[in-house]
Amino acid sequence: MKSWVGYAIVSMVFAGMTSVIAKQGMAGISAEMGIAIRTLFVFFFTLIFVGLTVPFAEFKTLEKVNWLWLGISALTTTVSWIYYYRALKSGDVATVALIDKGSVIIAILLAWLIFKEAITLRIALGSSFIIAGLLIISRK
Repeated sequence: MKSWVGYAIVSMVFAGMTSVIAKQGMAGISAEMGIAIRTLFVFFFTLIFVGLTVPFAEFKTLEKVNWLWLGISALTTTVSWIYYYRALKSGDVATVALIDKGSVIIAILLAWLIFKEAITLRIALGSSFIIAGLLIISRK
């Protein structure tokens, strides 16, 4: 197995846990307060991780384009998280999480448009199943 597949699996497991833990953590507080507190923890945990794993010399390789695109990514992440937490606060975890995973379809389409990544039969079929699952679970 390629290392990136292992990383993606670990990400999947922890992302699944995150929604349930976050909903529990928002008991008695607003979604906005919950996301603010969570973001502070993410910031500090990430700094620790970077401090332990990234050579300091790498900071000198950062260019304006890195700052620009990562800043835009942070903006889209912020909007996504704010609305995810609002949905999670009052919705069912399974439904909210699945609708959020519809973002895979957006990512596939953008990767095709921007990076010219191929949309193979396997990807198209898998995407169809994601959309079908999204429609089935999101309807009551």
